[in-house]
Amino acid sequence: MAALLRAVRRFRGKAVWERPLHGLWCCSGQEDPKRWVGSSSPISKEKLPNAETEKFWMFYRFDAIRTFGFLSRLKLAQTALTVVALPPGYYLYSEGLLTVNTVCLMSGISGFALTMLCWMSYFLRRLVGILYLNESGTMLRVAHLNFWGWRQDTYCPMADVIPLTETKDRPQEMFVRIQRYSGKQTFYVTLRYGRILDRQRFTQVFGVHQMLK
Repeated sequence: MAALLRAVRRFRGKAVWERPLHGLWCCSGQEDPKRWVGSSSPISKEKLPNAETEKFWMFYRFDAIRTFGFLSRLKLAQTALTVVALPPGYYLYSEGLLTVNTVCLMSGISGFALTMLCWMSYFLRRLVGILYLNESGTMLRVAHLNFWGWRQDTYCPMADVIPLTETKDRPQEMFVRIQRYSGKQTFYVTLRYGRILDRQRFTQVFGVHQMLK
């Protein structure tokens, strides 16, 4: 995964990497997410009634999340194609047009593709693209990917977010977990490849760690 992150960053290039995102992930902390072009933000079950009207401020962004979203959708399409090809393969085998080895190879490729899809989906759905904090400092909004590779927002009450200072994770590690006292969904943030846009809000959410001073 570390090699993949480095490859994505080199592929995008410095000029592209530093350029503001567009489309799905293009938004400043002051903009209304409803205005995003091409965005797809299903309402999270955790969303509170006033979260729709309250202003949120961006304080962390992982630029390569759009690339990972594309890879997720590409992997989903590739898996679907390999699985759909199985029934015709079995039919051709029954007609004597394919050998046993060919059918076994097709089945193996489909099984491997499904396994990789499950693994990638499990991780990518928890990889954080953007973090926001509302003006009152009581609600954290996490922008991440859903199973289909599109953006999804999850709202977490600040009182339920475990500060980084209370976990064993270290900021210099590849991924830092966003955990909750309630034990619900865990997300992953990469401080090595992501960007902290507002250090004050970041420390307000995750605490003042000695590596962030």
